[in-house]
Amino acid sequence: MIIDDFIPWYSVSPAQRLTHLMGIDPIRRQSIISLISTIVLTGIGFLATMYFAHVLGKAAYGVYSLFLAYYGIFTLLGESGFSGAAVKRISEGNEQDQYFSAYFILRIVLLIGSITAVLALRPLLFELETSGMLPWLLLALIIGAFLAIPSTGVYGTGMVGVNQIAGLLNNVTKVLLQVIAVFLGFGVAGLAGGFVFGVLVGGLVCLPFLKLHFTHFHIGHLKNLFIFSFWIFLSGTGAIVFSYADTILVGYFMSAADVGVYRIAFQFTTAATFVTIAFQTTLYPKISRWHADGFLDRITLSLARAVTYSLLLAVPVAVGGWVLGDRLLYFFYGAGFAEGTATLAILLLMQIVNVFMYLQTMCLNAIDRPRESFYATGTAAVVNILLDLALIPFLGIEGAAIATLVTMLINAGIARYYLSKQIPVCLERGPVLHILFAAGAMAIVVLAYRLAIPLSNAFLVLGAVALGVIVYGLVLLKADAGLHNEIRDLVVQFGIPWPKWL
Repeated sequence: MIIDDFIPWYSVSPAQRLTHLMGIDPIRRQSIISLISTIVLTGIGFLATMYFAHVLGKAAYGVYSLFLAYYGIFTLLGESGFSGAAVKRISEGNEQDQYFSAYFILRIVLLIGSITAVLALRPLLFELETSGMLPWLLLALIIGAFLAIPSTGVYGTGMVGVNQIAGLLNNVTKVLLQVIAVFLGFGVAGLAGGFVFGVLVGGLVCLPFLKLHFTHFHIGHLKNLFIFSFWIFLSGTGAIVFSYADTILVGYFMSAADVGVYRIAFQFTTAATFVTIAFQTTLYPKISRWHADGFLDRITLSLARAVTYSLLLAVPVAVGGWVLGDRLLYFFYGAGFAEGTATLAILLLMQIVNVFMYLQTMCLNAIDRPRESFYATGTAAVVNILLDLALIPFLGIEGAAIATLVTMLINAGIARYYLSKQIPVCLERGPVLHILFAAGAMAIVVLAYRLAIPLSNAFLVLGAVALGVIVYGLVLLKADAGLHNEIRDLVVQFGIPWPKWL
């Protein structure tokens, strides 16, 4: 087909665009929806965080980061892996109502235990107590627990798109209310309040789409959830350690301002994870079903392709961050946050490793191997805490970043070892080498730009970013015919003409 065969995108009606979208195979379509929603909400989050960093400063943002860390920990206690277990059992298609009902009862019981734990540990939550964040933490746990129930049911029945839209509305509502609250002078409390109401909106969106019903269940359903959730819980504990132990220990050994700098650097690196998160969200229920049906070859091919597309973004983001990181932090977050440049460089490398860890552990859980997933994540979690305790007092936030990188490597290596015993774990070497080549070309051009033009303002920095994106995209499309054709066909399916010169 040639470009003249296509109808211009601007003359295509919304109905025709929807038809084009529905013509794309389900995994690719749902991954695109997930990617777009992730980019939108993360982009909004980045802009909002820049505003919060400039208005509130390092210390206040550090307190909010501690609030999120404790929320993650107590949510894990109040969830105990049963959400993942429920999604797994419901997605298998057998006795869905019974598993959903059993999950509902367990979630309520665990919520009570989680709230009790917060109240019992109240004297230790000094930063939250003095900043007035403790009541917000309790409210967030209650609302999050009740509204996670319909979300789990919707996700387990395969309505990934609904779950993604709910997540998008959650984040958009959260950011909008947070910006308004901070503008009105509510400070850190405004950030917490926006977070809570975002969770509320996201959960309510899922309710009309919940097809499951409450019904009688028996001990066998509870047993099946317990068996799977036990390993999911232990694996989730490792994930929480990766996400929040460093934050809490930086707060313990250092100051809230240091927590703010560290979390800003960490948040910046999440730009590298857009595609990984999109594929993780889309593939988990699909791989679960393929495993139940015995289609292991589909799992192997989908995992390899997901890794390639994840690296398609993670590698250039990391390389660009290494070249421009100091200027990006300085102009977009404030001079005080530029001291996190070295931390940023380490965490960007960590996010490349995270592609393999994230997708491989997801695959282990989806093919009913949560025990092996825990062995990987649990081992790395213990190492992470030990390294944090050893390195943070001497190296500060750079020590926390090094600990995270090392333990991510350990996690990815162990996960690959166990996964390779179940299915072939392949890497698409040709496309990956082309990605590295294109990223290298981008680095050379952007570095030359920086040497020739002093990056004295934000617009010049954005110019360097735009130049890097253009160089990377053009080199990659010319170097890899397979990726070129896949991207071209995808664009064409949306009714957008592909330029002849590409």
